[in-house]
Amino acid sequence: MPVIIGLLVLFLLLVLAFWITAKLIGVIILLVVAGLVGWVADQVVPGSIPYGWLGAIIAGLIGSFVGAALFSMLHLWRGPVIEGIPIIPAIVGAIILAFVINLVQKSSARPLT
Repeated sequence: MPVIIGLLVLFLLLVLAFWITAKLIGVIILLVVAGLVGWVADQVVPGSIPYGWLGAIIAGLIGSFVGAALFSMLHLWRGPVIEGIPIIPAIVGAIILAFVINLVQKSSARPLT
């Protein structure tokens, strides 16, 4: 009986380890895709997104929400989805976000007269 309980506990630990590994890989893929989307937006928009790669990841994540909402409101095709990020709307949303960031940076850089 103790052997069966031991094997059952070992099996449950292995299942838990595989589940955690799969979730972590999913998060890593999500962050890589968001970073690539943010990088594409940074290349399209003149200027640069602040905070380097971290800013690109954040722009990609927020841009995916903005783009998905915009495409949903306009009833447009969302295109391919990778790890929960619709690629085409995410790029469009990240470009919009990068333009807004660029405008805010330019307006705050002007001296008040």
